[in-house]
Amino acid sequence: MVSNRYSSVIDRLSNGETIILDGATGSELENRGVQMDNTWCGTASLETDILKQIHKDYIAAGSQIVTTNTYASSRMILESGGVGEKFEEINLSAINAAKDARNESGRDDILIAGSLSHQVPYEDAFKTQAERDSYKSKLTPDFFKKNFDEMALFLANNGCDFLLLELMYRPDRMEIIFESAKKAKIPVWAGFSARKSSWSQSLSLTTDYDLSFKDLIKIVNHYDLGAVGIMHCDINVIEECIKEIRDSYDGPIMVYPEVAVFNFPNYDTSSVISPSDFLIEARKWKKLGAQIIGGCCGTSVEHIKVLKDL
Repeated sequence: MVSNRYSSVIDRLSNGETIILDGATGSELENRGVQMDNTWCGTASLETDILKQIHKDYIAAGSQIVTTNTYASSRMILESGGVGEKFEEINLSAINAAKDARNESGRDDILIAGSLSHQVPYEDAFKTQAERDSYKSKLTPDFFKKNFDEMALFLANNGCDFLLLELMYRPDRMEIIFESAKKAKIPVWAGFSARKSSWSQSLSLTTDYDLSFKDLIKIVNHYDLGAVGIMHCDINVIEECIKEIRDSYDGPIMVYPEVAVFNFPNYDTSSVISPSDFLIEARKWKKLGAQIIGGCCGTSVEHIKVLKDL
């Protein structure tokens, strides 16, 4: 099902307009005093008032889209933090915080993106190598399918306007999660990741397999996607990624880079780009054809606020 507010945004994109995405949620929760744990920011959704205020602040800053704090709250990640039984409570709290922010802002036109990732439990969440290895043995295709299906359907059935597949970088999980998203029967957008590999100047992400960014994003040709973009990456690879996405995809392109360093379960934001410099970079992305622009890890309300001057 497609909401009227979603159709309106697609019409604006078709007319060549720029849509402002929100900024980071996890690192912003931490900035506002919420304690991170073995789920990273998964359980932070229970801090409802703070999370809702973050969404409201992004809306006030100009965001047309707010993203649910569900990147790290699949059942398998919650299990690693000992709170798997709170799956519904945590994820409903995350979704309702976004919906309440929209309602309290008096902005029914704001889209709610349901964040869906193929992130597995963080290795540092386990105390011993034996615990880590034991959990890794559970990570089979059937296990992924069960977790991704559950999350995709929960987001769709509880009011998200579309699913936002975040940090797509593992080919062995991507096809499974794309199929799960398809089952939700709401629009799907996908954000991929890349960095310059240490052994060449080609774009890739991980070091445990040799796959270029160009090959990674070929999956977009097999699914009906409302937008495709680049996220969770250094700013210095974005321009090249935009060009490679355009070679494979002719729909709206989104950009939302990270600007902080992750040291589980916290972010180091000491070297974050200034909002004014972020705007300079965003203007380059827009010139290359990006229409949906925001930020992820480390970006703040101030980074989104300046995008009104794009």
